[in-house]
Amino acid sequence: QVQLVESGGGLVRPGGALIRSCEASGNIFSIGHMRWDRPAAGNPRELVASSTNSGATDYPASVKGRFFISRDNAKKTVSLQMNSLKSEDTAVYYCNAGVRAISDVLRDYWGQGTQVTVSS
Repeated sequence: QVQLVESGGGLVRPGGALIRSCEASGNIFSIGHMRWDRPAAGNPRELVASSTNSGATDYPASVKGRFFISRDNAKKTVSLQMNSLKSEDTAVYYCNAGVRAISDVLRDYWGQGTQVTVSS
């Protein structure tokens, strides 16, 4: 069984920084995309940052230049460095990955979600 376990998050002041991490475990054959999402108005899950398994990244304009995604394919981890945080970044952040388990097809998996609160 494949699991994504997140760590990090919490309370930070405006302008501060935070790191989120996510580790995939289980009977994994391969991992495709890895990404971070958060809820947004009218959208249950909005892309925050994504990375292909070759390292190509993508960010929406709202976080570009402030958030940075990185992954370690050998360790099956993905991290999100969040800098210059704003109050509007307050949300529950979810890790997502496209994972092919052994003897299975490619499926989407989600982490448990962790609250990030930006407040003075």
